[in-house]
Order: sequence, then C-alpha cells, then structure tokens
Amino acid sequence: MPQVIIHAWLEFADEATRDEAVRLAAPIQWKSRTEEPGCLEYCFAADPCIPNRVTIHELWEDHGSLVAHFQHPCYAAMRDLLTGFAPTALWNRMYEVGQDAPVYGADGAIRTVLFDD
Repeated sequence: MPQVIIHAWLEFADEATRDEAVRLAAPIQWKSRTEEPGCLEYCFAADPCIPNRVTIHELWEDHGSLVAHFQHPCYAAMRDLLTGFAPTALWNRMYEVGQDAPVYGADGAIRTVLFDD
C-alpha cells in the first residue's frame, strides 16, 4: 500500500510570530506522532533560510491514515492554532509514494540508481 507524504509551508508576518507558532504547535505535533495510527512523521519546523516560514513534513502509512487524521482532534487543534497566527502565505502538496530506497547504498556511496528493477 502506498505511503502518503505531505509537504507544505506557511509564512507569517515575521520571525517572532513564526517562532511562537512553532513553539505552541510542538505539543500537538507530539500527540499526532504518538496517538494517531499511521502517522510516521509529523513535523512543523522553522525554515532556517526564510525567517518567517514554517516548513511542514508529514508521512502517513497510507491514504486511510491521512483521511482519519483530517477527522482527528489534533488536526483541528493544529488548524485552529495556525489560523490564529494569520498566515500570510501557504503552499501545500500531497504525494503518493509507491517505492522508496535509502539515499546511500550498503557501501556508503550515494545511490545512482533509484530503484533496482
């Protein structure tokens, strides 16, 4: 079954607003990671290159897990929290992943072939 990746970002009025949003979002992130079935990664983090941006990375076991997340209280809590900080810009995408492989091979070298057929 394919995994689902969410990649997104939010921008806020300034770095201080971003930092406060990240700080307050941490407990919600932890609850999603530890309480939501199928949540493999869930991270809203300050972008080190764009001072007012939060980068969002989520990895879900499958589509059903992501759909359940959208009904979970953690999703509503995160949405409400971040909306309260009045984001100034937003971009988001979801990706279905059918294959994955380590970046480095067993010999420690970077893989030049993504997937062996």
